[in-house]
Amino acid sequence: MPAERRYKIPTEDRLTRSAVHYLERYASTEANLRRVLERKVSRACHALDLVADDYRDLIESIVAKCVRNGMVNDRGFAEMKLASLRRKGQSKKKIEAQLRAKGVPAHIIEAVTAEDTSEDRTAAIAYAKRRQFGPFRDQAKRDDRRLKDIAAMCRAGFDYETARQIIDADLDDLCA
Repeated sequence: MPAERRYKIPTEDRLTRSAVHYLERYASTEANLRRVLERKVSRACHALDLVADDYRDLIESIVAKCVRNGMVNDRGFAEMKLASLRRKGQSKKKIEAQLRAKGVPAHIIEAVTAEDTSEDRTAAIAYAKRRQFGPFRDQAKRDDRRLKDIAAMCRAGFDYETARQIIDADLDDLCA
């Protein structure tokens, strides 16, 4: 049986160390770092019968300090995430949704996606290849799975026409 966790009163030093430790392991946005610290404070306050709202200004100052020191950069995070997800074959719509979920401001999302030179078609090919859809599927099962493959690509954020073209294409046409 695991030992019961002991919580300590959240102090500026403890929260700063937690923020730095988190940022050493993960790239983050301001909003995401704020959520991480709020969760930490909330757990400690719940266990120690404290009021979490009393720590809101402290959390804001720590997040601001991390931004000032360059440890958190929303634009850099968005550019890195966009490039990574494009390589994995994610659609522009899905990338925008993931950036919004991580708390990237709308104006940064618009700017970063506007600068993106990659095409949805290239990402769709990478996605189909990774999931073994259409021309990347065993020929015997390809016709039976056609509509399901198109539907899966549409759910992934690609428009119907792009999904249909990729699924119906020959492998030689895509690799050329």
